[in-house]
Amino acid sequence: MGQTLKKLGPAGSEEKKDRDIGPIIEKCYETYFAKADQEWTSAEFFHAICQTVEEINKKIGSTQFRVPSTATLQQAFDINHKGKGKLKKEEFQKILQDVILETGVTGLGVKDIILYLFGVPVTALFIKQQIFPKAIPNEVFIPGVTSATVFGLAKFNKI
Repeated sequence: MGQTLKKLGPAGSEEKKDRDIGPIIEKCYETYFAKADQEWTSAEFFHAICQTVEEINKKIGSTQFRVPSTATLQQAFDINHKGKGKLKKEEFQKILQDVILETGVTGLGVKDIILYLFGVPVTALFIKQQIFPKAIPNEVFIPGVTSATVFGLAKFNKI
């Protein structure tokens, strides 16, 4: 079910995201929508979509999808749900795709990467120049600090 969500990530991670997101969408559909025909209030439907987005965010880690606004969700529902009956899997997937693509993605780490990969080494160099300017050559110090920063980001799943 996650084939249409592949385009949300970089080219190399498409298969991994499909393996991660597909089962989550399937599980959430079975949990919330596969039950016998029931009338949904907009609040119940919105809650089910938010729970699904939250589960996807937990599984993916650093990439975080924004929770959609009520207007965006209502518009996606009206466009993709044809008829009065039970919500079909394909309709659920299209609603999720529209909602996620419309609301966007946060937490890609761009701010973190820029801050940590450029800010930390520059700050460390400034402090080094003030405290012990000749102790370690800059040609060794800057790559060392940058490598330690990348290692730290990788350990905390920021990149």
